[in-house]
Amino acid sequence: MRARQPSGGPVLTPSRLTLARKRRGLTLVQLATEVGVSVRSLSAYENGRQEPTGDTRHRLAAALDVPVGFLNAGDVDEIPLDAISFRAPSKLTAGQRDTARSAGRIALLLAEWIEQRFDLPTPDVPSLPTLDPETAAEVVRARWGLGVAPLGNLVRLLEAHGVRVYSLAADCAAVDAFSFVWRSTPYVLLNTAKSGERGRFDAAHELGHLVLHSEHRLPHGTDAEQEANRFAAAMLMPRADVLAHHLANAAIDRILDAKQHWRVAAMALTHRLHELDLLTDWGYRTACVDLSRRGYRTGEPGGITRETSPLLARVFQVLRAEGIGPADIANDLHITVAELNRHVFGLVPTAVNGGAARTPPKRPKLTLVTH
Repeated sequence: MRARQPSGGPVLTPSRLTLARKRRGLTLVQLATEVGVSVRSLSAYENGRQEPTGDTRHRLAAALDVPVGFLNAGDVDEIPLDAISFRAPSKLTAGQRDTARSAGRIALLLAEWIEQRFDLPTPDVPSLPTLDPETAAEVVRARWGLGVAPLGNLVRLLEAHGVRVYSLAADCAAVDAFSFVWRSTPYVLLNTAKSGERGRFDAAHELGHLVLHSEHRLPHGTDAEQEANRFAAAMLMPRADVLAHHLANAAIDRILDAKQHWRVAAMALTHRLHELDLLTDWGYRTACVDLSRRGYRTGEPGGITRETSPLLARVFQVLRAEGIGPADIANDLHITVAELNRHVFGLVPTAVNGGAARTPPKRPKLTLVTH
């Protein structure tokens, strides 16, 4: 017979339990089995109809790899599934989608913590749902003063225009990237296991969703994915700049040399050349076969370094100067330092211990440049 939860003790927050379970990719049955409770009881905990004992609460926290405080903290809303576009959704299980979406919600908790302490760039992402992807990319480049020059760090560029960019945890490897708008602020989450070139295209692709698929046009389906791909290609490899490089009927070695100019994947440049009628159908197919033979379909031999977040790096630098370390942030969020690190491109040292919770620092103004 187990003791009841002491009167006046902390109360479990049902939405937190559901979030933690989905974050770990566990079903009700799997978690119930691991913790040693019935599925009916676990369901009752998540629906707020029953309160677990203190012992059960600790076993839930251990199974979910969260501090007990995470399960007792304030209520959390889920990111609406309709707001997110998952590429190749038919290849993803419901559990994989839930894990990625819940990882995004943990990133939101961190984002909200940062917003309370820093003045970040105001969102400046135009909504252009009526334009074709090529024209939309040209409009965005013009609005952001980019001309047709190759783009620098894509994460930096997005952050400079108010997009909050976080990394997608490694256990969400089945998802390349996704984006959504939360309380009028755009967010992008990127899988860091891909090549640097692939990461840049993913970032541009998600920007395409934010620009082309507003709240009045949900980012779903094959057409939306193709539009985002076309936007990304035009954003990274502007028509005028590509034409100026005289790449008509370019041979493989020329393509491999030219891709370094735009810092894109060889396959992406090849597709762009075909899209702009600089490669015939035959030339395109031949180039793809040759590139695949050389390992460029699944990777990017000799590729660029993966881009990371200058804004988050600056945030952690300022916080360190204020005496606030990763453990302090994790404690405030009721997560582990390892979990924190999964969402910030691995920018915080997981072996460093912070001190006790501190008074939040003043709100320094972070100013980022796009190049």
